[in-house]
Amino acid sequence: MPGLSAGCRSVASVTSEPTGRAAGPYDAAFLPRLRMTFRATREPVTEPVSKFGGQPVWLAAPAWPVHPRSGEPLVFIGQFRVPGEEVRLAYLFLHEEGVVMGGDTPEDGEAVVLVQPGGRRPAFASIGSPGTQGRTLWRWGPDYTEVPVEWLTELSPLPPELDEAANRAAAFSRYLRGDGPDVEYPEEDWPRDFLGGEAVYPNNHASGIDSSWRFLCQFEDRGEGEEDPFFLNFGYGSGFLFLSPDHLEGRFLWDCG
Repeated sequence: MPGLSAGCRSVASVTSEPTGRAAGPYDAAFLPRLRMTFRATREPVTEPVSKFGGQPVWLAAPAWPVHPRSGEPLVFIGQFRVPGEEVRLAYLFLHEEGVVMGGDTPEDGEAVVLVQPGGRRPAFASIGSPGTQGRTLWRWGPDYTEVPVEWLTELSPLPPELDEAANRAAAFSRYLRGDGPDVEYPEEDWPRDFLGGEAVYPNNHASGIDSSWRFLCQFEDRGEGEEDPFFLNFGYGSGFLFLSPDHLEGRFLWDCG
């Protein structure tokens, strides 16, 4: 598939690297901070690259999570390359009910991050029987029908002014948590979809995420506009993906202001 391979090389051309200095979800575990943008695929993606939608590109045995009580398969949201030398993916699955996504807490089983190869399955995750497969990410189509989608995630350097705006927003959150000096509220806009750097939390806290987790990426919800690539509902907020220090286990949190 010449076209797909060329596209995958483009997606992987810029990377963020582990800093080794993060002590929790408020620190920069990966640098530099990179903008995430989305590009439609011409063919189904079969390579281990970051993407939203489509089908998981499993790097070990398939393991589709299901709802811990109903047994309904969770929706596949996307997969994310884990920074580092080894090719490793973090797969995100969310429960959806009435277009509300992701549950109430990071460990209620309605948001599951799996890491392959060699990853640890979260203790709260319920995995379906062999052959289980659920829905994938979608967008609204004609007459409000759900149209499955697949978008490659491209990483690119942020303009310095946007990177600095995100740093100022994170610094203001540190001040409100009592973890940093008094700083002014940033008036400028900061990026909403990015990997690496410090996260920008709508309510200044990573609720339910303790100091054992490292921030990987964040992305805002979308889907009401005709040009939006897919539908995600976090209450007009953002989703946040975290990794363990050894990059073998993951968590997900959504939050809105």
